[in-house]
Amino acid sequence: MGDANRAIGFVVIVVLYLSIGIMAAAGCIAIGRRFLRPKLEQVFYGVFLMMIAAFYLAFTAYFQIGTAWRMESLAVIAFVVVGAAGARVPALLTLGYAAHGVWDLLHELQQHGACSTFAAGEVTTVPLAYGVFCAAFDLCVAVYAYLRRPEWSAAWRGSV
Repeated sequence: MGDANRAIGFVVIVVLYLSIGIMAAAGCIAIGRRFLRPKLEQVFYGVFLMMIAAFYLAFTAYFQIGTAWRMESLAVIAFVVVGAAGARVPALLTLGYAAHGVWDLLHELQQHGACSTFAAGEVTTVPLAYGVFCAAFDLCVAVYAYLRRPEWSAAWRGSV
């Protein structure tokens, strides 16, 4: 009975974090559209991608996973480059947020033994269902960035 209860509890947590990730993305998008002009909105999402990537370094330090520093640092550098370039090139934001969502899910799955993409200790531990929350947020923002490409591109050309 204990394993069944644990499984049910985990499913409830995952559904809640998934819902919260979607709602957080909806709120972020609504506020961004309301208060930021298209160029600045795009820059915001580029900078935000850089910031959320850095969370993994904080987790590496907090959970003291010394063997994860190399992989997590390389990933952060990659997301910082994509975020910086995406602040000007809308398609890169779509790609960057989608990739970050996959990165989040890989951490979650790895932690629960559902995939063996990385060797033990190669990536950091994350809080329970953090990967689900972030993947939901990131994938919603990726879709939004894809849909906003025309407006963001027009803003850089001076058409908006």
